[in-house]
Formats: sequence, C-alpha cells, structure tokens
Amino acid sequence: MSVRSAGTSESSKRRIKENDLFWADLVLVMERKYAARVRFQFPAESIPTMRSLDIPDDYEYMDAELVELLRTAVEHELTESP
Repeated sequence: MSVRSAGTSESSKRRIKENDLFWADLVLVMERKYAARVRFQFPAESIPTMRSLDIPDDYEYMDAELVELLRTAVEHELTESP
C-alpha cells in the first residue's frame, strides 16, 4: 500500500493535483468541506472514491490526539474498503 498526503488550501505544503487523483484508489479527507473543494476543483472522472473522516481540522500539526484520531479512522476506512 502506498500513501500520499496533499492539501486543498493555497497555503498547503503540498497541494493536491489531478495526477494524485488518477494515482489514488481512495481519497480520504478530514472534513466534508474538503471533499467539496476537490469536487469543485477537478473533473468528476478524475476523482476516485472519496470519504470524509469527519475529523475537525482544528488541531496543531502532529498533535498527539489528531494522530490517534487519524490512525483509528484510516484503519477503519481501509478495512471497510473492498
């Protein structure tokens, strides 16, 4: 399994690109508003399955609580995915 990380904001260290979407089988976003941004920015045919983890994006970078929330949510999504 391979993973990439990218953001939707102009200030993101690495912004999501259409090639990332073509590469991915599954896109996980922290909040639904980010899924909406991806759908607005890219053509529908380039977007793979996308799911929101429903984790508020109000944590500091690498906050221990955030890391644990992400780990748990991502593991759940990966075991639920076909």
